[in-house]
Amino acid sequence: MFQLDIRERKPLYEQIKEKMKTLIISGALKSDEKIPSVRELAQSLTINPNTIQKAYKDLETEGFIYSVRAKGSFVTPLEQSKNYPGRDKLKQEFEKIVSELMYLKEPQEQLIALIKNIYEKKEVK
Repeated sequence: MFQLDIRERKPLYEQIKEKMKTLIISGALKSDEKIPSVRELAQSLTINPNTIQKAYKDLETEGFIYSVRAKGSFVTPLEQSKNYPGRDKLKQEFEKIVSELMYLKEPQEQLIALIKNIYEKKEVK
């Protein structure tokens, strides 16, 4: 599914979380698609299942996945993820980044073009 970099400073559970988010956002994992179980992913990555469990718990808290008892974990449908609890935090981070780019004299037109370009690539609905 993906590889982890054990030399990276970022904790393994955060790497897993980011890789799963990337797969979901890119569309590689579809709505309601079952994701590997904690045990399966731990075996394939040869890491402690508790590390996977922590990443999955965070992903569920953030609204990217949901769990069904005795069935597994699944990708949250886009309709349900619109209530994503971290949306305000992301907007704050975005505002901080834009402010920093403004300080560095990045032209407004280039920032707007960048955002439009991202939307065109992803075809966000």
